Amino acid sequence: MKNLINILKFAVFGFCCSSCADLDIPSDGRVSLNEIFNRYERTSAYYTNCLGFIPQVGFTYESTNTPLASFCDEAHDASDNQDGPVSKWYKGYTTAEYNPLTASYIDPWSHYFQGIRRCNTFLECIRDPEIATYEFDEIEKNGWIAQVRVARAFYYLQLIKRYGGVPLIDTPYETNHDFSKDKRASFEECADFIISECDAALSTEESEGKSIGFRWNISDNERGKLTRAVACAIKSQTALYAASPLWNNNGTSKYTWEKVTEITKEALDMCLQHGFALYDQAPDSTVAQNAYAYYFITRSDPSRSWDKETIFETTTWRTNVWKFAGTPITPGMEKAGAGPSQELVDSYEMIDGTQPILGYSDSDHLHPIINKESSYDPKEPYKNRDPRFYASIYYNGSIRYLDNPNGDKVETFVGGNCGISDNVTDIRFTRTGYYMRKFNNYKSGIGQDADGLMRIYRLAELYLNFAEAAYQAVGPDIPVVSKVGAESLSARDAINKIRVRVGMPELSAGMSKEIFEKRYRNERRVELAFEEHRFFDVRRWMIAEDLFKGEYPIMGVKATPINHSYTADQLKVEKACTYKLTDFTYEYVPVRTAVRTFNKRNYWYPLPMDEVAALDNLQQNPGW
Repeated sequence: MKNLINILKFAVFGFCCSSCADLDIPSDGRVSLNEIFNRYERTSAYYTNCLGFIPQVGFTYESTNTPLASFCDEAHDASDNQDGPVSKWYKGYTTAEYNPLTASYIDPWSHYFQGIRRCNTFLECIRDPEIATYEFDEIEKNGWIAQVRVARAFYYLQLIKRYGGVPLIDTPYETNHDFSKDKRASFEECADFIISECDAALSTEESEGKSIGFRWNISDNERGKLTRAVACAIKSQTALYAASPLWNNNGTSKYTWEKVTEITKEALDMCLQHGFALYDQAPDSTVAQNAYAYYFITRSDPSRSWDKETIFETTTWRTNVWKFAGTPITPGMEKAGAGPSQELVDSYEMIDGTQPILGYSDSDHLHPIINKESSYDPKEPYKNRDPRFYASIYYNGSIRYLDNPNGDKVETFVGGNCGISDNVTDIRFTRTGYYMRKFNNYKSGIGQDADGLMRIYRLAELYLNFAEAAYQAVGPDIPVVSKVGAESLSARDAINKIRVRVGMPELSAGMSKEIFEKRYRNERRVELAFEEHRFFDVRRWMIAEDLFKGEYPIMGVKATPINHSYTADQLKVEKACTYKLTDFTYEYVPVRTAVRTFNKRNYWYPLPMDEVAALDNLQQNPGW
């Protein structure tokens, strides 16, 4: 891995000719900065390159195509049966020299600092009249500058989410730079920088109605450009993290919940004022179960003609759920991937808004505490649940092909077509009794990939960010006034916007802060399931050590036919002797191949060893 010194110190770089066809590249493959910024095409290509470090999120960890959901309590990954990356993370295999979370698609440290270096160089050169000699359109130039500042802010946010405070570098390093004077900034200092960069970008004069500049609205062929809404989303998430227990410096941080409420409300309101809205288009029943399900199997619509919720989407990589987290009856499926945990399943409410499971009477979560005031029936555990459950999870009896409801069903019972296998080395079968459905289009298979792409930012997150800050600052029910002309909103109002969208009843007024917190965290858990939030949420809340006490396994369910005289063929839905959910017993079982022993050091990634060795003042994270 390149160390930080090498990443950041060079002002001249090898410019890839694929980014701009007309480059006259010297024989050594390098182009000087003057040669770049005296030509429009080269400058435009450099600007585009600065944005090229935004990750393609999804199934990207290690060579096993493991999603981040498997590294927390959302799921168990099938590859973990043979010492996969998740077990390496929790068993103590992780060191400052090897991290299974950074061992595949990108190493966050080097990747994002490379992006920062490109951004620093661009920003310095484009503003230098002796280097940038081309007569750029001022609106376009200022738009590039604003987007690159937002990109740099994004890269720093990704770094501090993983490592905590990092060195703040906002100018290109000279070759004779004294690295002994560099040191890590605090999380708060980094948050200040990120938010100030977004504010500076947002202060750029708007250019709506034009095809250039820093805008709210872009066209479909501008996918990947950064908008003002992205700057708002980065501000919102940064402030929320800065006030969270892991980063608030024992309550002394300047990022009080009151301050974060103001930041998150303004970010949300600015998006709402410019036409963003929760996606609510009901699809045909043969396409998706509901609007929420349909949203995640489609690409975003940058022009926002029909998708007004997406703020920024990974640009090229479809999630490939069908292949890397699919069901065995899906053509081309290679592994079961992230099998949703029983704990996640239990977090989905009943359709009437009651909680089916109130907790567990034992530390292993083998014995759920059933809410007797709910309509939950352990004999039919998947009946009348939150619509997001059906959009996100394949369970025993799920319809696999929506255009053929009388055809194949997902059979996770013992002996079923997708049942738990006794062979723990067979990665094509779930260990939890569930398969991931979110992002998965039932039409996807070896012949086509029609799965959705993961949203990096969407409006629902901004509602949730504001709700968390507001209930912490003023309680669940007190409205917060908008500073930009949007409606006043309480924390409960914000949550209810999300719940109403999916057909769930509103939360009632009058909850205590403590009770509301539980409902809020559960709402965030189910709304953002598998979207790379839960891993960071349990850390910033500092509850991971409570979730993974001792040798806590991921929990699953074992469905067993009650009438053992049934044959496998008789249990098939398409046969005359069909089954009902009541024909099974459902037993909670531990997935012991995924035992998690949480060490406090796992709240952070370790800083790469070569960076700590190279930079005198770069202190390693605690425990590493």
